[in-house]
Amino acid sequence: MVINSRFFNRSELLGFLALAVLLLVILPLSLDIFRLNLVAKYLTYAFVGIGLVLCWGYGGILSLGQGVFFGLGGYCMAMYLKLEASSVANTKIQSTPGIPDFMDWNQITQLPLFWKPFHSFPVTVLAILLVPALFALIIGAAMFKRRVGGVYFAIITQAIAAILTILIVGQQGYTGGINGITDLRTLHGWDIRTDHAKFILYFVEVVLLFGCIVAAQFIRLTKLGRILVAMREQEDRVRFSGYSVANFKIFAFCAAAVFAAIGGAMFTLEVGFMSPSFVGIVPSIEMVIYTAVGGRMSIFGAVWGALLVNFAKTSLSESFPQLWLFGLGALFIAVVLAFPNGLSGIWADHIQPRIDRLFASRKSKSAAGLIADGAPAE
Repeated sequence: MVINSRFFNRSELLGFLALAVLLLVILPLSLDIFRLNLVAKYLTYAFVGIGLVLCWGYGGILSLGQGVFFGLGGYCMAMYLKLEASSVANTKIQSTPGIPDFMDWNQITQLPLFWKPFHSFPVTVLAILLVPALFALIIGAAMFKRRVGGVYFAIITQAIAAILTILIVGQQGYTGGINGITDLRTLHGWDIRTDHAKFILYFVEVVLLFGCIVAAQFIRLTKLGRILVAMREQEDRVRFSGYSVANFKIFAFCAAAVFAAIGGAMFTLEVGFMSPSFVGIVPSIEMVIYTAVGGRMSIFGAVWGALLVNFAKTSLSESFPQLWLFGLGALFIAVVLAFPNGLSGIWADHIQPRIDRLFASRKSKSAAGLIADGAPAE
């Protein structure tokens, strides 16, 4: 009862339990390992969606560059895995054994300095969390301290995504270029390419996802979450009340960056590579669409949006590969025009009231039956 009243309301608790049953029981028992790995790939985008709910839904900060942070987290994990796969024994046929193959192809003879910390897994985990957060802090401080917001901030984040993509592609000897970092094999000697490993990684990802859901829900219910909503509705009034609007925006932007980076790191583990195609403008916009379809004001809606839109993308692109992008654009336009609060809004406005009325009518009938039987009514 404490969880229901203080942390999750009844609808949210039912949504949490339904999602847990689906991800932890139904899907693992009903899908083969290939399809389950596809679901794991979809869930990596749910991390980004949760961050966008805090940043865009509650803070009113539309970022069209979340692919940047998704990519940073993914590249940090990929660098660690690539170094483990590039031992001297595995690369003895290269001109310079002990460095990644793409560096050897580009006549680099020693490991760059910024790669060396990624020999350590604990350092890699810290980098996955801190590098995107620091990057978001720099961008946020530069923008929000100067009161840059709205469409201008969205365009700037989009430009940053394009710049980072060009930088990654251009520095082929250090980043793998357009192909990215590929041929990732083991994690601490554990082969991540096997079906058993993919099965375990799926459950690890689901646990991390629920951890992020709880963390986002905690932020939403605190005073910080209420200030974010107030800031979205009346920014000047919050500023005149003595709060630093810029600092709250920076926090929301950094939190969204960390959530996206966790998703990117898990994407690298699940898929086995990371490339600049997941960093640029198009994937960043798609991430916003997942959140909008699910509902930018709902944490659970963002997860469902990522699952459903990616499932539709896979299904339709297999049959109509040329038409998928048009379908995605039409879906986004339809949601904006007809259902601005997404799937969660449809649930809250049309389905949940009927369920509440059904429970209320059953409760009243039960009370009436007790009175008819002579029992005291409570």
